Amino acid sequence: MEKAGIYHQPASSYAYSYDAKTLHIRIRTKRLDISKVTLIAADPYLWKDGKWQSESYTMRKIAETEEHDYWFFAITPEHRRLQYGFLLTDTEGETTFYGGRGFFEPTEANLATMDYYFKFPFIHAVDTFEAPEWVGNTIWYQIFPERFANGNPAISPENALPWGSKDPNTTDFFGGDLEGIIQHLDYLAELGINGVYLTPVFEAPTNHKYDTIDYKKIDPHFGDKETFRKLVQEAHKRGIRIMLDAVFNHIGDTSLEWQDVVEKEEKSAYRDWFHIHSFPVRQNENGNIEGQPTLSYDTFAFTTHMPKLNTANPEVQKYLLDIATYWIREFDIDGWRLDVANEVDHAFWKEFKKAVQAEKEDIYILGEIWHDSWIWLLGDEFHAVMNYPFTQTIIENFIEEKITPEQMVSGINEQYMRYPNQVNEVMFNMLDSHDTARILTRANNDEDKVKQALAFMFAHTGSPCIYYGTEIGMDGGNDPGCRKCMEWDETKQNQDMLAFTKKLIALRKENQAIITSGELNWLGASSETGITAFSKELNGEKLHFLFNQAKEDKDFTISFENTATDIWNNRAVTENLVVPAKGFLVIKENS
Repeated sequence: MEKAGIYHQPASSYAYSYDAKTLHIRIRTKRLDISKVTLIAADPYLWKDGKWQSESYTMRKIAETEEHDYWFFAITPEHRRLQYGFLLTDTEGETTFYGGRGFFEPTEANLATMDYYFKFPFIHAVDTFEAPEWVGNTIWYQIFPERFANGNPAISPENALPWGSKDPNTTDFFGGDLEGIIQHLDYLAELGINGVYLTPVFEAPTNHKYDTIDYKKIDPHFGDKETFRKLVQEAHKRGIRIMLDAVFNHIGDTSLEWQDVVEKEEKSAYRDWFHIHSFPVRQNENGNIEGQPTLSYDTFAFTTHMPKLNTANPEVQKYLLDIATYWIREFDIDGWRLDVANEVDHAFWKEFKKAVQAEKEDIYILGEIWHDSWIWLLGDEFHAVMNYPFTQTIIENFIEEKITPEQMVSGINEQYMRYPNQVNEVMFNMLDSHDTARILTRANNDEDKVKQALAFMFAHTGSPCIYYGTEIGMDGGNDPGCRKCMEWDETKQNQDMLAFTKKLIALRKENQAIITSGELNWLGASSETGITAFSKELNGEKLHFLFNQAKEDKDFTISFENTATDIWNNRAVTENLVVPAKGFLVIKENS
């Protein structure tokens, strides 16, 4: 038995309250080392005749990675308290007891020593991670407003280029605006979208607007507050929610606050709003050279145009929280996406969550974090993050072929085990965004690869997002190539990809509950055959997803308990399946 591979930690993704009554218990062991795990558990105060009245429960293996196995049990303690430990038996029959004090021989005396057990003192509803219910049912669509549609040419920048006349560079303007989005809400509704994520819309000098001048003003080239109010109202009429982008890590260098510091230096009322090491802070003085690590003040990356805000300053906190609540209170937005969220202090985000939820209880709080994010997802800061590690694992297998199907499954399982189930259910999953090359370009224009990757992502737990134009086959490299103007000429759109995307979104919506909350079981992943297959099961209902990355059709067998239907191709099937080359099947067992 490899004891060094065994791990458990209370009050973490290994032991957490799923709801106000239920505890989820996980334990990690070395891969294929342990054959059985028994959970020994009961209320710590449940005694009879001087003996603790523990019960034994057989845990089931729920995930395998290249290094580890994960075991799981859901338990509902009657009095919401739990004391517990584990009996682990390896493949050679050796058994050990593992608890809060480590490993012990499973003797009667040791099992009766209460100090050796883990404790979950009490399930408090207020401490239980809870996300808005609507998020798990949402299909997102990300819009870069400057490039989606020009609905009001009268407000376009003077130097705006004709729509789509060239591939963009970092400084180009084409005149996209809020009215253009309003005019295409029916298009989004027909596509099946019920959530729109907008990159920043507040006043800023750039086309991307991540260098904010005024957080309470819609950029004049996008429209005004009344146009934005109309956008939210018209979206809501169609069942579409709106999420804005909050850039609270930094501000634009042309903002009133920063310019006051540039001019008045130590005497500025805003001096402590920023992280300033020495004066002057003017461009090209005192080491303040764009892109260089010699800056005399903290910034986003080493970008002199984006000075970092001091969110520990009470004045800054008040300023930003007022902005966050203003757009909820006055315009009824449904979510905030938080830019560079991992570089802002946790204390501020805790106050942010309290403030915005006081305005709207079911507001969605999404952090832009590209790495393991457990510390932000404990229930008192964010509901989710942009799930780049999860989707990058999909891309590296299906799109780039950097890893095998076996490695992909291992990576996905590892990612799921990092967070509680209810966190995974609302994670923000995407294949491309304004910060990455478009998925079609990454796939070297192989549409079959893109379709497989999209279908695979849509089949998994989490809230999926389509980057504008992906549904019509738009391409583009890294920024600025991924920020091309949306193609509205239907003769230039990939109508096959559009029909595919509509069909995929419809399938997801029709099977939302089982895809979001169903138990995941891998049926196979083979680099030799090219087949990756898994099932989702919820309340006796089963869906089977089979993906074939090979260039020829492949046979795959599933023993169905009931009759089955290929719901992607709308036909009855038997257990002897043929998965098409570079394609997939979605099989539903009929209850």
